[in-house]
Amino acid sequence: MKILVTGGTGYIGTHTCVKLVERGHDVCLVDNLSNSSINVLSHLERLLGFRPEFHHLDIRDKAFTQLVIASGAEAVIHFAALKSVAESIANPLVYFDNNISGTLNLLQAMRLAGIGKLVFSSSATVYGGANLCPIKESANLEAVNPYGRTKLVMEHMIADLHRAVPEFKAATLRYFNPVGAHESGLIGEDPHGTPNNLVPYISQVAIGRRERLSVFGSDYPTPDGTGVRDYIHVVDLADAHVRALDCLDQYPEGFTVNLGTGRGYSVLEVVAAFEYASGRNIPVLFEGRRFGDVGECYADTSLAERLLGWKAQYDLQRMCNDAWRWQRTFPGGY
Repeated sequence: MKILVTGGTGYIGTHTCVKLVERGHDVCLVDNLSNSSINVLSHLERLLGFRPEFHHLDIRDKAFTQLVIASGAEAVIHFAALKSVAESIANPLVYFDNNISGTLNLLQAMRLAGIGKLVFSSSATVYGGANLCPIKESANLEAVNPYGRTKLVMEHMIADLHRAVPEFKAATLRYFNPVGAHESGLIGEDPHGTPNNLVPYISQVAIGRRERLSVFGSDYPTPDGTGVRDYIHVVDLADAHVRALDCLDQYPEGFTVNLGTGRGYSVLEVVAAFEYASGRNIPVLFEGRRFGDVGECYADTSLAERLLGWKAQYDLQRMCNDAWRWQRTFPGGY
């Protein structure tokens, strides 16, 4: 198939592009480059042997709608969204506009183009913090920040469209904490500004771009007192998106699944694994807990295993090894 990938030059989008091409699909990447670099296309060209089709567009633009109609795409994988919890708290209207309005425009464009297959990038943030681990897809949905609420609204929009138009099929993938990089070291996570996530921040400390890592909370009821999260290798995550696309015809009602490893790692476990990968010391400064953070959060992945035949393959050490290889190759980013 020809697959339209929104947010296609972003961290997860680029890795999924590689997996799609490996599976024999054609890709058309769309991105407004607000949190990615045009330079990544050259790295994709080295990996794929050709430069993928790319359009510098915002999914809220009318030009994007015209592209969708003219693209000849048979399915869409939708990554395009702002994703910082802290930024969403400071600028909620920006998040509502970009994430919700953008998704609305995408869905309208898909209807006009007659495209009936969607794989949607959702997030474990839709669960909030009150659920017992491991978290099942049936857990309470109670997003506690604007970013999480946009993801939840987007999920509802997609589900409502399916109810109104049964031939429209969607896979909603709620993933936990993507980390790592492609084994080639050519593509990886390159956040603009200060990293919002743990591993890229540690990586920048290791390479010398930042002085130390602040650890927020050392008194959680966890084995070492620091927060526990479910980290998943981005290549495993990309593979799950391609499998979800392949499985849509088997499940006409669509499906929603968690994507994670099914186990949690503490902040200090991640630091130790990255120190081993890099051979460098990561200075740590313990600070107080942040509002809204929970002690532990990890996925029940049994539904994804059953529906997709998918299970994460890479462990924490592999995640850190690959993240460090990318950071070492591009010490200042792309």
